[in-house]
Amino acid sequence: MLIVGLGNPGSDYANTRHNIGFMVIDAFIKRKAAVKLSSSSFKGELYKFQNHFLLKPLTYMNLSGESVVKVKNFYKIEDVVVIHDDLDLPFGTLRFKKGGGHGGHNGLKSIDAHISKEYIRVRIGIGKPERKGEVVSYVLGKFSQEELKELPTLIEHTCDALDFLLTHSLEDTRAKYSIKVS
Repeated sequence: MLIVGLGNPGSDYANTRHNIGFMVIDAFIKRKAAVKLSSSSFKGELYKFQNHFLLKPLTYMNLSGESVVKVKNFYKIEDVVVIHDDLDLPFGTLRFKKGGGHGGHNGLKSIDAHISKEYIRVRIGIGKPERKGEVVSYVLGKFSQEELKELPTLIEHTCDALDFLLTHSLEDTRAKYSIKVS
C-alpha cells in the first residue's frame, strides 16, 4: 500500500490547513519507525515500513500526481491512499471514500490525471472561509488557536485509522473511524 499525504514543501507552508496530509504522514512515520528511502527521481520524500510506503510529494500541491505515479509504477503498487484537506467538511471531520470527484482540490486533480480516480481518500475537514474569494488564503493560512488545540487528537485519530486500514476493509475503517462534525 502507498499512503500519500498532500501538502506543499517549505517552511512557508508548514502548519497550514493545506498541509494537514503532510502532518498526518509525519506522525505516521514516527509511529511506524518508517525508514527513509533515498531517490530524487520520485519527486518526494518516500518512507517504508514492512511492505508499505509513505509519501510526501515535494512537487507542490498542483503537481502531486507526478510524484505519486512515479512511486506507484516503480514499486508496482496497486492500493493507494491519499490524505488531504477538505474545504467542504467542517474542521475536525474525518471521512473515507474510494473514487469520486476532486471537489476543486488541485492535488486530487493532479493525482486523478496521473493514476485515475480509483484510490482511497482520507478526507480531513478544515472548514471553509466566509467568502468564496478567500479560499486560497484560507487553505494556505495557519490553523486558529482553537483548531491547534484539537489538531493533535485529530492527527492521532487519523493515524489510528490508517493503522486499522492496513489490515481491514475501507468499509470497516469508515464505520469505526469516521468523525462527523456539524
